[in-house]
Amino acid sequence: MRHSGLDAFLRNGKAALTKGPVALIFAEDDVEVDTTIRHHLQSGFASVVVFIAPVFDLAPDVAQLVHRVDYDPVAEGAVPAAVNRVIAAAPGIWLFYCYNAEFLFYPFCETRTVTEMLAFHSEERRDAMLTYVIDLYADDLEHHPDAVSLDSAHLDRSGYYAQARVDPANHNHPRERQLDFFGGLRWRFEEHVPADRRKIDRIALFRAKPGLRLREDHTFSDEEYNTYACPWHNNLTAALVSFRTAKALKRNPGSTFDIEAFTWHNSTPFEWHSRQLLDLGLMEPGQWF
Repeated sequence: MRHSGLDAFLRNGKAALTKGPVALIFAEDDVEVDTTIRHHLQSGFASVVVFIAPVFDLAPDVAQLVHRVDYDPVAEGAVPAAVNRVIAAAPGIWLFYCYNAEFLFYPFCETRTVTEMLAFHSEERRDAMLTYVIDLYADDLEHHPDAVSLDSAHLDRSGYYAQARVDPANHNHPRERQLDFFGGLRWRFEEHVPADRRKIDRIALFRAKPGLRLREDHTFSDEEYNTYACPWHNNLTAALVSFRTAKALKRNPGSTFDIEAFTWHNSTPFEWHSRQLLDLGLMEPGQWF
C-alpha cells in the first residue's frame, strides 16, 4: 500500500502498527532498496514500512508486500522525526529501523525469526537491543565505484573498540552499562567523518512506549534503552551489516579521490551468515542457545 506522506500513513496505515515487530526502512537513494526489503521480510517482521522519495521505484514483488511512505529521509532530522512519530502511534510494539543497503543479522537468524528472538529478549525484561553497524564494502572499487557489491562484500575482521560513555551531568563517572563503539571505515577513514558520526553503535531494535524519543545520535531519551546489557548478565546483541558508510565515502567529493581501495590486511569476505559475525565477536548470543 502506498501512502502520500507520513501523516497519511499514520492515518490510513494503522493496521501495520498493531502487531510487531515492525521494520522501518529509510531509503536514502535507490541502491539495493529491494534487496534490503526482501531481507527483512524474510527475517519475519510482521510489517515492513519503507520511507522513500516518490522518484524511486520498488520492484513489483516487494511493492505489494510493504507500506510505502512518500518521504525524504535525507532531509535534516527526517529519520528521528519519523521514528518518533511512529513510536507515539505504536505503544508497546517492537520497532526496528535501518537504511537501505543495511541488513539485520542476529544470532541463529538462519533458522529463527526475529519474532522468536525478541520474545526471548522480552523474557529477560529488555525493551531495547544494541546493534553494531558493521561496514561492508566492495573489494574492487574500479568495478564497483559506488563501493556496493553483494557478491564481493568484505568487512573488517578486527579494529573495533569501545570507550566509556561520559555522563554530561557528571564527567567523573561514565554512564552505567553504556559504551561508545568504534571501528570499520569510520575509524580507518576518520579524517573524512565528522567526530559526532564515528560511533558504530545503534539501538536499532526497541519497544515503543509513550514519551520515548529517538535522538539525533541514535540514542534514546530513556537511558536504560541505551545500555548494552542488564545488570545481572550479558544480553543478546545484533549486527547491522551496512554499505552506508562506504557509499558515502565514495560519493563525497571530499573523500572519494583520497580512497583507492577499502580493503586492507584485516579485510575478509563477508559470508552472509550469523556464525561469522559471532566468531568475530561482532554480536553476542547472551543466554539464547
